[in-house]
Amino acid sequence: MSSEIKVGCCGFPTSQRKYYSIFEVVEIQHTFYQPPQLYTAVKWREEAPKKFEFTLKAWQLITHEPSSPTYRRLRLELPKDRLNFYGSFKPTKEVWDAWLITKDFAEALGAKVVVFQCPASFKPTNENKRNIIQFFERISGLGFVFAWEPRGSWTDEDISEICQKAGLVHCVDPLQREPLTSGMFYFRLHGVGGYKHKYTDFELARLAKICIKHGYGYCMFNNAYMLDDAQRFISLILSR
Repeated sequence: MSSEIKVGCCGFPTSQRKYYSIFEVVEIQHTFYQPPQLYTAVKWREEAPKKFEFTLKAWQLITHEPSSPTYRRLRLELPKDRLNFYGSFKPTKEVWDAWLITKDFAEALGAKVVVFQCPASFKPTNENKRNIIQFFERISGLGFVFAWEPRGSWTDEDISEICQKAGLVHCVDPLQREPLTSGMFYFRLHGVGGYKHKYTDFELARLAKICIKHGYGYCMFNNAYMLDDAQRFISLILSR
């Protein structure tokens, strides 16, 4: 496989030992719902091959507000009088503390890329734009690459503006939307039409052309058939 295109899955769809023998990168999902204890990151790093790479999703307390259904998987009980202080990159102690926990886990994994996935409810209001830019200005210079996956009503102009001002990589499913940043790409493949989609040979060939066009980066599968589809995509890349 070209070292310029790293292919993996969002989460482990098989045993970690088997996964390490097939892929060279994985995106950790646990950290979005509830980061495990730090020793877990240390254990994963020690068990993985030396050149294996981890990326991870930032904790939902940074990006999502408590009204999000994803909070059902949160094991931490939040103070009821502080619920309005979580999510949407708000300039609060709660959001900052969630970032520090995310950062420590990323450092323990040796992760280069941290993904910030936003819900459709995070809209392009002036307040949200101001908060996200200020958040990333505050955490710049730490040696990470920050990939931002907006959803909902964000226009190309909105996304380009935020990515430029905050120094972000536009995280996107390239079969559904054109990436709006240059340089390194970070693609997340959610399935055409939904999670249960299995990619066709034609779709994977189209994806390969997009990856080659953009040069270098990450192609992470996040669909029901991610294990098989990602392996098929690796074979396709190798054959070119």
